[in-house]
Amino acid sequence: MWKRLIYSLLTIIGVLLLSAFVLDRWISWKTAPFVYDELQDLPSRQVGVVLGTAKYYRTGVINQYYLFRIQGAMNAYNSGKVSYLLLSGDNAQQSYNEPMTMRRDLIAAGVPPADIVLDYAGFRTLDSIVRTRKVFDTNDFTIITQRFHCERALFIALHLGIQAQCYAVPSPKNIMTVRIREFGARLGALFDLYILKREPRFLGPIISIPAQHKIPDDAQDYPAVLPDQVPNSASTAAAPSADRAEQTTSTPNAATSAH
Repeated sequence: MWKRLIYSLLTIIGVLLLSAFVLDRWISWKTAPFVYDELQDLPSRQVGVVLGTAKYYRTGVINQYYLFRIQGAMNAYNSGKVSYLLLSGDNAQQSYNEPMTMRRDLIAAGVPPADIVLDYAGFRTLDSIVRTRKVFDTNDFTIITQRFHCERALFIALHLGIQAQCYAVPSPKNIMTVRIREFGARLGALFDLYILKREPRFLGPIISIPAQHKIPDDAQDYPAVLPDQVPNSASTAAAPSADRAEQTTSTPNAATSAH
């Protein structure tokens, strides 16, 4: 009896793993026509959406995923493939601000501040994609991130009728742990889209790009959308702080999400 029970349990686990693998490959196949590895092949769009991640790991080591995304954003902008960069990431805590960190580094690299727009409420990939459409009034844009993340972001966009494409920037060589995590993230995205039909945590008023919002040069934790413009956002929008510069920390897995 125990052998039969163990066999049945292993069979169920095997079927679930196989189903998960098939769904993972289906997402890659479905989004493949909209992913571009070479900048020269990338069609031009007005807006490039850079999906945020931590600049540093918890150990203080710089995050290569972050560097590749920033370099990819610079390349897309400097080549004229995008005219504006929408930096979408997590700003849920006063000590952690992905959009402002990206903004500072892009400005230091020569991107004009007027061509940079911040989305402080890109807590997850789904939030970033949907907010680009519903808050920033953009339905045809280029996502900038690693290929595995491109595929999940594009799948969300395509499911919601959003005409996006993705510029796939390089990934670090040691990607196995991140790829395993992405496997689960894709299943989570399917669950969000088909079962929960989840919406972003916050939406808010429309901010058409180019957006006219002024950010102080010395600002570190400045949201693109003021807290009083988004209902019930006081608990998630970070207050300005002058004591945090490039000390953003996170776990290694933070490198794979848009938060």
